[in-house]
This record gives sequence, C-alpha cells and structure tokens, in this order.
Amino acid sequence: MKANEPDALSKTTRINLLFDFYEPLLTEKQRTFLKYYFHDDFSLGEISAEFGISRQAVYEHIKRAEQVLESYESKLGLLVRHESLLQLTVQLVNSVNELSIAEQDRQALMSMIAQFQITD
Repeated sequence: MKANEPDALSKTTRINLLFDFYEPLLTEKQRTFLKYYFHDDFSLGEISAEFGISRQAVYEHIKRAEQVLESYESKLGLLVRHESLLQLTVQLVNSVNELSIAEQDRQALMSMIAQFQITD
C-alpha cells in the first residue's frame, strides 16, 4: 500500500470509482498509468521502468490524471449521484423490511428495488 495506509486506501478507492465513471473521457496514457498505479498496484519505479521514463514523469502523469478525474466529477457529479442512490436504496430496503405487509408483497417490492441496484 502506498504512503499512509488509511488515507491511501481511501484515495485509491475514490480514484478507482472515478475511473469507473470517467475512464472513456481519459487519454490512453492517463488510463494506462492509472490502471498500473491504482488497479495493479505498480510502484512509480515499476511504471517508469516499463515505459522508459523517469519516476517524476510517471508521478506527474498520474497526478494530472487524478486532477482530470476530479475535474470531471466536480462538473458532472456522477460519483456523488451514485453514492446518493446507493444510500437511498439501503433506506428503501430497510423501510420495506419494516412494513407490515404480506411476504409476497415484500418480495415484489424487493424485486423492484433490485432492478435499481447496480451490480458489477
């Protein structure tokens, strides 16, 4: 894990989520470096050796790609919307489970909720 463990894990998770939403908007080089660094957990040195460039150049490419992802998120807000929908789905499931209704009605509602849930 890179740098400070909890912060690094949180950052890695966020970048990976942003990457999932905005990958098509990145350049090929940005996609490649982010995949190597955040998905495959390559070090800056390993990436620099793979591409024959300096560690500093790799670092700058990654930082720039992160800024681009954050810029897209600030403009489009897809991750914020996604997280909000996930929270609302959990609340809806909890509310359905608290209803005093027939089991088949509960299952029908849960089936409808499942259609909104995103699966990987």
